[in-house]
Amino acid sequence: MDWIIEVRERNEVLFYLGLVCLVLAGVFGGLAMATETKVFGVNAWLKPLKFALSTWVYAWAMAWYVAYLPDFNATRFGWAVTLLLGFEVLYIAIQAGRGQLSHYNLSSAFYSAMFSLMAFAATAATLYTAYVGWLFVVTPLPELPAYYVWSIRFGILIFCLFALQGFVMGSQLSHSVGAVNDNSNWFILGWSRTVGDLRVAHFVGMHALQVLPWLSYHVLKSTKWTTVAAAVYLALAAFTLVQALQGVPFLKANKTQIRS
Repeated sequence: MDWIIEVRERNEVLFYLGLVCLVLAGVFGGLAMATETKVFGVNAWLKPLKFALSTWVYAWAMAWYVAYLPDFNATRFGWAVTLLLGFEVLYIAIQAGRGQLSHYNLSSAFYSAMFSLMAFAATAATLYTAYVGWLFVVTPLPELPAYYVWSIRFGILIFCLFALQGFVMGSQLSHSVGAVNDNSNWFILGWSRTVGDLRVAHFVGMHALQVLPWLSYHVLKSTKWTTVAAAVYLALAAFTLVQALQGVPFLKANKTQIRS
């Protein structure tokens, strides 16, 4: 509870964005269990559930980090992110309720425009986050351990690289390589177990934003080992991307699962 209160004090706008998304994730999870509407073979509510959870952890992580920057307008950043990512989560939820595609939907001029707006929103939020990362490079922060500052830099860098990897999926109108938007019954993630799935690298890379600073601050406590961890993490994310581009699933289904 002390940590949650601290997040709110550091950036109230991002705190409430994350809190709303966390509540919405619970609502979407309930709807996933209560309804049978499907899109691309999986429950329609799983997609807004995943996006709400992702926005929650992003918002609280960035609320924590931007408070370290002395001359940064963190409130403006918070509202920009809220408008951009809030729009994305809301539209995905509306489309799920209608049993319609949100991403890759070019079936009408309106849906095409909304898909483009989502791409713009995600890109703008990513570039604003990249700017925050640049500020962590050029701003002296002597009160923080050097290894922790480096972990935030690495985390933001890898996050931005693999957030922009979304353009690879958007360009081919599919998150799969070897099929069209293939999904598998693999927990909430739904990653394909028969063909390559670009969402794996997207997920792994973007969550460097949380994993690396936590690992550095609580476990590694060393600039050298933080750098090693960042290199290993980047290599893992890159491996899953190459694997997907080759049409190879991250986790293969056995023959029985394929037949079923």
